[in-house]
Amino acid sequence: MKLDPFYPLVDSAEWVGRLVPSGVKLLQLRIKDMPEPELRNEISASKAICDRYGCQLIVNDHWKLAIETECDFLHLGQEDLADADLEAIRRAGLRLGVSTHDGDELDTALSVDPDYIALGPVFPTRSKSLTWAPQGLEKIGGWKRQIGDLPLVAIGGITLERSRDVLQSGADSIAVISDVTGHKDPERRAADWIKATQDWRR
Repeated sequence: MKLDPFYPLVDSAEWVGRLVPSGVKLLQLRIKDMPEPELRNEISASKAICDRYGCQLIVNDHWKLAIETECDFLHLGQEDLADADLEAIRRAGLRLGVSTHDGDELDTALSVDPDYIALGPVFPTRSKSLTWAPQGLEKIGGWKRQIGDLPLVAIGGITLERSRDVLQSGADSIAVISDVTGHKDPERRAADWIKATQDWRR
C-alpha cells in the first residue's frame, strides 16, 4: 500500500471542505469530545466530500462510526487500540494506522498487523501536550528499516520547510496539523505542500 506523502489532520467537516478541493488526496478527521449524532454527521459529511474529490478519509479513534459510514481508513492511538474490536474492523475492510512513540509501542502496533505506522513527535509540537521527547530525523530512518515495506507516517512539528529532510530520512508520508490549519492562508499552504511533495508522489 502507498500513502500520499501529504497527510493533513483536521477536526471538522468544514476543514475537509476547505482543504480537499485544493488537491489533498489523504486526510484524517480527528474529533474529540463530540456527541455521537453530531460526530456521525461530521464523518458522513467529510466522507461525501472526500468521495467527490477522490481523497482517502482516515477517521481517528471512532471505529464503530468508521465502520457504519463505510470509511476506508481508521487510525488508532495506543490507548484506543486496547478498546477496539480489531476483528470487526478487519471484517469491515477498514485499513488501519497506529500511533507509536517508542519501541514498546512499535512492537504493540506491529502485533496487530497494521497497514501503516505513525511515528512522533518528530520535532517539538504545540498541537498536543506530549510526554515523549522529539524523535528526530535519525529515528525515522531506523524505524523505516525496521518496518520495511510498511508505510511510515511522520508527525509532530513538521513544517513545509522541513518536509524534504523528513521524507529523505525515510518517511513515506507526513501528517501535518498546525502548519496548515494554523497558517494565515490554509488553502494556499495545502497547495504548497502538494507541490513540494510531488517528487514522492510519482
